[in-house]
Amino acid sequence: MKVRTIIAVTCAALAFAVAGPAPAHDGQTETVTPKFDQAIPNIPGKSLIVVEVDYAPGAASPPHRHAKSAFIYAYVISGEIESKVNDGETRIYKAGESWSEPPNASHPISRNASKTRPAKLLAVFIVDSDDKTLTTPVK
Repeated sequence: MKVRTIIAVTCAALAFAVAGPAPAHDGQTETVTPKFDQAIPNIPGKSLIVVEVDYAPGAASPPHRHAKSAFIYAYVISGEIESKVNDGETRIYKAGESWSEPPNASHPISRNASKTRPAKLLAVFIVDSDDKTLTTPVK
């Protein structure tokens, strides 16, 4: 069970890393820092990717979809993150809280819930090793 959780978090992180900086509604951007990227030796064809996503006050990611193979675990390190996955509820996650995203998920909302304080999350992806594009903008 722990291996699955680690793989999920790593995959999510990579997807955010590949996405790169994204402008928020008020011009603020997110900063994505790759933290880990490795093939999973006992699961052929799968990789674990982790990224750290820093949101400036008011910053947001544009609506996006993750790789069809990516299972994602997101953990809020600091601040508060507002998130919506697929047609689920829009929710604010505080430091220490987490959520997961199924493969091929749509992520219409991902942003700092605060206009005055920064926020940070760790995203872990478990993804097919040949899925190089982890995040695709949705129009």
